[in-house]
Amino acid sequence: MKFKRWTYLLIGLSIFLFSGIWAFKKFNFNTEHTIGQPLDSLNGVRVYYNGGVNNVTDRNLTADNYNLGLKYQCVEFVKRYYYEHFNHKMPDSYGHAKDFFNADLKDGQKNEKRNLVQYTNPSTSKPKADDLLIYSGTIFNRFGHVAIISNVTDNEIEIIQQNPGPFSKSREVFSLIEKEGKWIIGNDRILGWLRKE
Repeated sequence: MKFKRWTYLLIGLSIFLFSGIWAFKKFNFNTEHTIGQPLDSLNGVRVYYNGGVNNVTDRNLTADNYNLGLKYQCVEFVKRYYYEHFNHKMPDSYGHAKDFFNADLKDGQKNEKRNLVQYTNPSTSKPKADDLLIYSGTIFNRFGHVAIISNVTDNEIEIIQQNPGPFSKSREVFSLIEKEGKWIIGNDRILGWLRKE
């Protein structure tokens, strides 16, 4: 009898926990911002607030029908940035954030789906401002994340991102380490970066 009670209690707690996580990722719990509100910008390209990380307003298409992604997801910002700042269209205009990185490529090879050069973390090439940064997925975010490197120094990088979560900031800083001829960004989730050359 005790075993059944514990089983029901654990099932109930699990449902409550996953429902809470789902709601937090879907809805806006930060009343200081409204969805679609500009928060930041890089080279004139705006970062918009999205509320919960799984919130989707609609699909953003350019005047020539190029798919920028779902408003206001992280992918939409980086593709809009590359489109507006570099006039760059990716051959494959679909895919989740983590899909921007092709694990079959070696450091410095061309990523044909994105028409960008791909570097791994760590890489023999130091990251540069305007590089597109790709994160792996997690148990809470299986789609991964993408951002733009906004600044690089000798020992750190700054990124700008859209949709990091309702209470997270649009800018974040990570350590940058040079070791044995390779550059390492100090975040285990970062798969690598893409560059327009």
